[in-house]
Amino acid sequence: MKFFSRTIHPDEADDEGLLNGYRQSGNLNVLGKLYEKYVPLVYGVCLKYLKDEELSKDAVMGIFGELVSKAKEHEVKQFRGWLYVLARNYCLMQLRKDKKLETTSLDEVMEIEDNLHPDIKDKEEYLKVLERCMQKLPANQRQSVDLFYLQEKCYKEVADSTGFTMNEVKSYIQNGKRNLKICIEKHSG
Repeated sequence: MKFFSRTIHPDEADDEGLLNGYRQSGNLNVLGKLYEKYVPLVYGVCLKYLKDEELSKDAVMGIFGELVSKAKEHEVKQFRGWLYVLARNYCLMQLRKDKKLETTSLDEVMEIEDNLHPDIKDKEEYLKVLERCMQKLPANQRQSVDLFYLQEKCYKEVADSTGFTMNEVKSYIQNGKRNLKICIEKHSG
């Protein structure tokens, strides 16, 4: 348990330097040194979501396994925040696999603000409207929004699985989200 509550030493190399070092060399020891700094954070996130010490320890190791490939694939501007999101998403996927968590609705994933649908008071009614509006989206927007928000794929993964270019994916997601908002507002009036 001592490893999971390790103190971060200020004399260790900076995150960006370690991340770039790993990307250039592929040396897992470099990535391990970077990850080790944040194991207490990752463990805390896992414990928060999984609510089990052993599952959380396993998840910490599983997240490192994902980090090996994702650290090379994704543009990471701020490692600590990016790692937090990676850990949270990993835990949510574990919970979904274990069927301990109901499917997250699109409005929760997209974090649509309450003021987006002020006239729809009933959450069930709102979800029905949201579902109808999703069906009204053009196929390319619906597919991109679904993959990006519900299946939590990154832009590159959406592009790879759909055959769309990165610019098309970004455009479809942006337009799809805007069209959803417009459709929901229409149905709330």
